[in-house]
Amino acid sequence: MRLPLIGLWPLLGLWAAAITGAPPPAQAAYHLAAQLPAGDGGWDIVSVDPVDQRLYIGRPDGVTAIDLRTGKATDRLVPGQRVHAALAIPGTHEVISTNGDSNNALLFDGRTGRVRATIPTGTKPDAAAWDPATRTVWIMDPGSGDATVVDPATAKVLATVPIGGSLEFAAADGRGRLYVNVEDKNEVAVIDTKVRKLVARFPLQGCDGPTGIAYDPVSRELVSACGNGVAVVSATTGRQVAKLTIGKGADGAAYDAKRHLVLVPAGRDGNLSIIRLSPTPMVIAQIPTAVSARTIGLDPVTGRAYLPAATLAPAPMGERPKPVPGTFRVLVIAP
Repeated sequence: MRLPLIGLWPLLGLWAAAITGAPPPAQAAYHLAAQLPAGDGGWDIVSVDPVDQRLYIGRPDGVTAIDLRTGKATDRLVPGQRVHAALAIPGTHEVISTNGDSNNALLFDGRTGRVRATIPTGTKPDAAAWDPATRTVWIMDPGSGDATVVDPATAKVLATVPIGGSLEFAAADGRGRLYVNVEDKNEVAVIDTKVRKLVARFPLQGCDGPTGIAYDPVSRELVSACGNGVAVVSATTGRQVAKLTIGKGADGAAYDAKRHLVLVPAGRDGNLSIIRLSPTPMVIAQIPTAVSARTIGLDPVTGRAYLPAATLAPAPMGERPKPVPGTFRVLVIAP
């Protein structure tokens, strides 16, 4: 059974207590606005094309696209072999998807699914990030510990940059720096995207297994989602300025530039933490979502966040739980 599209829900924001002596944060009425159904199965990283109003979801057998105007889903828009990222490339109608099992990426038209190129990558390509400074796509290859740099205009690999470790999500500052979470080293690797070289490593004290990462250009700080909270780090000095408590099971992270907030979903606890960095880093709200909602795509125009989720069946010890058929949907959290 597919879940129906639902209308506006009542306000679900639950506001965290303010730090003793500090004024309470200004309210922002985040709420669950809709649920968008799509085909059964697992999922990973999502992204939004704000111009074409389409959502792209990496899935085990390909990419699912959802028309955000109508809610219509197109499953397996392009095929894939354990797709991790499905990154909409700004300024184009194209998307790049990473195939973890076949060590390549597909560059395709997000409206039609027509594949323009198959691009070789490193081993087990996972997350992908857009660097506005060089207009290149950076694909994280945790199996080989390097990043594949792709020019989407020519569909060519420009370089392979050695970094080391199990690479997770990355965030660009728009000025030629790319910050990459290294999950097995509990650090952020800093890349100069213009010379394509590793230039620094920022240790994440008390952060276990960093995955999602977001960059705030106003405070020039990074938020790394860890297995035990989030670490806030200065992007200029590498100094860790805060460690915040959020829900368990965080994976992705997103920065809302209009509201200067970072959003981090927690898949085990089923909530979305809203984090304000200035003047002092703090969690200002936790919005109920759903258990399993761990990755996030953000529309930079509307501020709406999209979190894939499904009901999970009990799993034998040591195995990952599988989605119950008919329960996959994308939660739409609106400000």
